Amino acid sequence: MTAWLDTLVQGILLGGLYALYATGLSLIFGIMRLVNLAHGDLIIFAAFLILALVSALGIDSVVAFALALPVMFLIGYSLQYFLLNRTLGSDILPPLLVTFGLSIIIQNGLLEGFSADTRRLPIGELAGISIPLGGGIAVGVMPLLSLAAAVLVVVLLNQLFYRTPLGRAFRATSDDSETAQLMGIDNNRIYATAMGLAMAVCAVAAFFLGSRATFDPTVGPARLIYAFEAVIIGGLGSLWGTLAGGMVVGIAQTVGARVNPEWQILAGHLAFLAVLVLRPRGFFPRAID
Repeated sequence: MTAWLDTLVQGILLGGLYALYATGLSLIFGIMRLVNLAHGDLIIFAAFLILALVSALGIDSVVAFALALPVMFLIGYSLQYFLLNRTLGSDILPPLLVTFGLSIIIQNGLLEGFSADTRRLPIGELAGISIPLGGGIAVGVMPLLSLAAAVLVVVLLNQLFYRTPLGRAFRATSDDSETAQLMGIDNNRIYATAMGLAMAVCAVAAFFLGSRATFDPTVGPARLIYAFEAVIIGGLGSLWGTLAGGMVVGIAQTVGARVNPEWQILAGHLAFLAVLVLRPRGFFPRAID
């Protein structure tokens, strides 16, 4: 029983990391109805950015992460404003093609710049510290912090959406972009700001990814798949649903690994398929309104 309880706890902690992967994706889809196929690669780009800052400036990973946050926001803002806004419209194919091409460019650019070697962010003693919960169960500090970060990000984004003028503009644009523009809202800037926020969340996900596991330029698509599964399980447009969806995928993977280590990834995909069959719109489907 203790072993299965530990499996459940570890699954919840892993789900927090997956929720961080997925929150930016959910944010962008909820506001722009844009599916960003480069999302996973942008997370890996952010991880390499943090690593590059650590190496170039000789600073701590946490300080490098703090510096990477505004940089990723500006990258996201510029990417949306100057490129992706041109692809938005009634046809969903142009954004898919452009972000797919962007994914390939990022992967190959990182391979040229950093090689195919696996890397990890240096975080010192935090990497090995765990907190005993009793009964032979212990949780790592970094997995616990990643779960706390996921909850905090969702809380802050919800506060932004429902308690600020910018949030009202986000919701108005999400509901009816044409009417919002007639009321004086600059949709292009709103979309760019939303992408900037999504890329800042990617930086958060990248920091905890890099501090918990190794990464290389080719692992972005797998992060994208986990993010998609979390978003769809939780329900499109629901940030709290995305958090729950990440935990479902995480728990499924740890349970699968408990039964057979080779089943870890497969178990997560099977859980996703089961939810898709039983609840095609996810657990908490709603738009950001």
